[in-house]
Amino acid sequence: MNTTIIIIVIFVIGYSLIALENITKVNKTCIALLMYVVCWSVYMIAGNYDGEILSAFSRHLAETCETILFLMGAMTIVEVVDANGGFNFVTRWLNSHNPKVLLWKTVGLTFILSALLDNMTTAIVMTMVLKKLVRVPSQRILLVCVVVIAANSGGAFSPIGDVTTIMLWIKGCVTASGIITGLLLPSLVSVAVPALLVMPMLKDGGSDVSSVDGVAEEILRPFDQLSRPSQFSRGARITIFLIGVGGLMSVPVFHNLTGLPPFVGVTGVLALLWTITELIIRYDSKILNSDTTVRVASQMKKIDMATILFFLGILLTVGTLQETGTLSHMGHWLNDTFSNVYAVNALIGIISSVIDNVPLVASAMGMYEIQPMGATEALQMYQQDGEFWKLLAYCAGTGGSILIIGSAAGVVAMGLENISFTWYVKHITPLVLAGYGAGLLTFWLMANS
Repeated sequence: MNTTIIIIVIFVIGYSLIALENITKVNKTCIALLMYVVCWSVYMIAGNYDGEILSAFSRHLAETCETILFLMGAMTIVEVVDANGGFNFVTRWLNSHNPKVLLWKTVGLTFILSALLDNMTTAIVMTMVLKKLVRVPSQRILLVCVVVIAANSGGAFSPIGDVTTIMLWIKGCVTASGIITGLLLPSLVSVAVPALLVMPMLKDGGSDVSSVDGVAEEILRPFDQLSRPSQFSRGARITIFLIGVGGLMSVPVFHNLTGLPPFVGVTGVLALLWTITELIIRYDSKILNSDTTVRVASQMKKIDMATILFFLGILLTVGTLQETGTLSHMGHWLNDTFSNVYAVNALIGIISSVIDNVPLVASAMGMYEIQPMGATEALQMYQQDGEFWKLLAYCAGTGGSILIIGSAAGVVAMGLENISFTWYVKHITPLVLAGYGAGLLTFWLMANS
């Protein structure tokens, strides 16, 4: 059997097992890791241990590690900020007795936070806040579903808001300024439309705001069950928040100024945050002698390594498909079948509601090459910040909201609020599709104005 066909079969079987994780009860990470090992082993053995194949593997490994190091650094920074009460302001700001006002506050804050942090972390924080603020389950579930939509839309326009946009940015498919200016408005539209349609479903008096201080103390327990109230002073907590979140926001600027990979900037922010927290602890004897001291090193243990290793397995597996030419042939087939970047990316977005968007975007990046500036008119859409790449970021990011299982934010919300898959399809999916289409139309109007 042809080597390429064997690798494709392995990929299809592995991917099917990943998609059926809820049924098989086998963690997707172990499947992804096994899949990449088998694919590259088959490719290497069939190539008679060719040195060029080994060089190709090293190249894909280097690209993958850039993404993984970025994620590990960012996740640690978020853990440190959270463990020190950095997100308590969320509860205070959302304080409202009017559910419709609460809706728009929730949309705005979720959209902004997911662009600065990541959609999964944002969904966890916002869902746990709403569990305390809203008493009526039917009303709370509607707001939580809007959180999922806003988290995915907010991550779609930011170079650091979602793993897929991080991948596109690191590889040079888009620039930070290009993706922000090109997708901010379409992303806003994609969440504003569903939010407007949810408004009539919210009933006055459906929310009950508890003591703000009490909520602020409790919100961190579900988010980090091992954490205890921070012993840092208010000034120290603000400093940690500004360094952590402000540092993440400055990473694109660092990248543009130095030309170094984004993970270097994140590493620098983490090192600075680590140094500051150690100094605070060192010169505060009360904290230094406490058993509950929150150090950066202890927060590193809380990183979701299963997720990190899942990305490793998926990205390296996709690398074998790229090396065998499978992805380029698939790209030609899509172009020949649909011959329209909007149709191709809209389809990718819909598929991302069923299949994880990380391998989808990784596959698309392997299907199409970044064209140099000055390319022919037909290829300009594949230049850096071209229509294709920005559409890919928008569709893969916002398309994950179409189904509750289509994104990490959705899966988190589904677990925390016990949202039914069929209920979501019946009540929320049509609203998401309306916003998804409105965002696509907005992008088209901007591109052709």
